Amino acid sequence: MLFEKQTFLVAGLSRSGIASAEFLRARGATVFLYDDVDSETVQDARKRLEVLGCTSFSKEELERSAAQCDCLVLSPGIPIDHPLALSFRRAKKRILGEAELGALALRCPAVGITGTNGKTTTVTMLESILKEAGKNAVSCGNVGKPITSCLEELGESGVAVAEISSFQLETLTSFRPHVAIVLNVTEDHLNRHYTLENYIYLKSRILKNCTESEYAVLNYDDPVVRSFAERTKAHIVWFSAFERVEGGYLAEGYFYFQGERVCAEEELSIGGEHNRMNALAAICAAKLFGVENTAIAAALKNFRGVKHRLQRIGEIGGVTFIDDSKATNVDSAVKAIKSVRGESVLLLGGKDKGYSYEPLFDELKNSGIVQAVIYGENAFRILNAAVKCGFTAITLVRPFDMAVRVAYMLAKKGQSVLLSPASASFDCFKSYEERGDRFAQLFEEFCAESAFEVAAVSEESKGKLSARAEELFEE
Repeated sequence: MLFEKQTFLVAGLSRSGIASAEFLRARGATVFLYDDVDSETVQDARKRLEVLGCTSFSKEELERSAAQCDCLVLSPGIPIDHPLALSFRRAKKRILGEAELGALALRCPAVGITGTNGKTTTVTMLESILKEAGKNAVSCGNVGKPITSCLEELGESGVAVAEISSFQLETLTSFRPHVAIVLNVTEDHLNRHYTLENYIYLKSRILKNCTESEYAVLNYDDPVVRSFAERTKAHIVWFSAFERVEGGYLAEGYFYFQGERVCAEEELSIGGEHNRMNALAAICAAKLFGVENTAIAAALKNFRGVKHRLQRIGEIGGVTFIDDSKATNVDSAVKAIKSVRGESVLLLGGKDKGYSYEPLFDELKNSGIVQAVIYGENAFRILNAAVKCGFTAITLVRPFDMAVRVAYMLAKKGQSVLLSPASASFDCFKSYEERGDRFAQLFEEFCAESAFEVAAVSEESKGKLSARAEELFEE
């Protein structure tokens, strides 16, 4: 694109919107800004971008934006069927996202990773492996930095390890990763994509531009992902936990790639079958980039997982707090429940995403969950699913803070309080990260309260001992 001859409207001043505006202005483009949220964060972003030469549109001026601008840059949080996007489509104007701008400007090889669950873990794991091998790998996309923000850091010799969400895939048309990974596909974001079929189609779009020169690393154990092999010209590399496939697999306690033993499963520092699958996908990509087995083993051994994904916050009074705020759908929550040892009190709820919660409660009936504390905007929809499935160990508490406190009160010594909400966070938080951070803050508050109570009991005990000592002295 000849940016200096184009006029862009950047809609949504989140992290990706800010990065898009900065990228476009640096290349001489005319940039207009719009966000229907007027928070302090948005105001600060707008002021900073106006200094760079951007111009803000008011809500009233938005009606003529499709006539005035050549391209619309949508933030991932704005759906492709938003009225603004529809007005640009009617005007036959181009609609793209920050990831598309990044894809157009990338000068180095990229790994694109998508799937319903495990994306961030796999991206972070693969980045660690590639760095261990001495490569300039940078995690970007839907995790870490926007792609456009790390172009200079990557240069021509780096490797962009990009997490690609279904929201980004709505506006991503030019991306052609050297290695495209699809981890799994289960129900998610149906409030945005309407049908599972549409969601599956969007996930398959990561393979759209791949040719015989690229690789598609696909989950053989997932029938939906397995069918993607028919939708691409790329060379197929499978990964499986159960079959000795052409690619990566597990056998006799070891990770294998193309028949070669890579390293022992015990080298992987984080547990759970889902993490073994994530590791297999990362190993496949690493081997396609020529990484030695010793570097893979070292990176897996030192890998500590990602924040807000089965993260142990701490223990108080024998009760362990586990932050799995990143579990924003049913499948992810089920995997977390299976991974946590012993009994737990589960925190469920948030913003509804349009899928059924009944499969979750079918799993809970045969799990270590002794009580589910339900909160948030979708609390009654979750409660209805629990009743239908005959799961009765339910406590309904709408506010998040109170729900966490109640879960802590219900948990007994030796049990866990597990935040694995199976829901988005946007009913009362900006992101799942903010929700997880609040969970950790509440844990710290409970610790302080407990310390105060212990101190108070200690002072009371001292008083009683002093009084008894006086009695004995008088005797």
